[in-house]
Amino acid sequence: MLLEIIDIEEKMRIARNILESLNNWFEISETREQYISDSANMIMVAAYEDDKPIGFLCLKETGKETVELAVMGVLQEYHRKGVGKSLFKKAKEIAIEKGYSFMQVKTVKMGVYDDYDKTNLFYLSLGFKEFEVFPMLWDEANPCQVYVMSLS
Repeated sequence: MLLEIIDIEEKMRIARNILESLNNWFEISETREQYISDSANMIMVAAYEDDKPIGFLCLKETGKETVELAVMGVLQEYHRKGVGKSLFKKAKEIAIEKGYSFMQVKTVKMGVYDDYDKTNLFYLSLGFKEFEVFPMLWDEANPCQVYVMSLS
């Protein structure tokens, strides 16, 4: 089951429960806490199994026409089972309904870390296209790959 989450406290609770279980990707506590805090003011879609949140995705407006897939997490035991793809499809529908024309996502450039290479392949499989790499946006060890997608 997929639901758009409106309640601020529920958004933060879902983000905390899932991100804290994904230490391979969200190991830096300050960054993880920022994602949790920021989720309160973003569009959130959550996936449930038996009334338990198993994944979520947040969209953040970055411009009048553009929304960013700002953070996404799926419990490890549900990886590669279609949960992330389902979350994305629902979030994309919501973004289109709200009148956005483009979606972007940022991740670590392909070829730097195996875990992020899987993430890159996931975004490419959803239809995102490579836009630009910002080698120093985050830091030298984590070059930022930006992907974009037209929603029209």
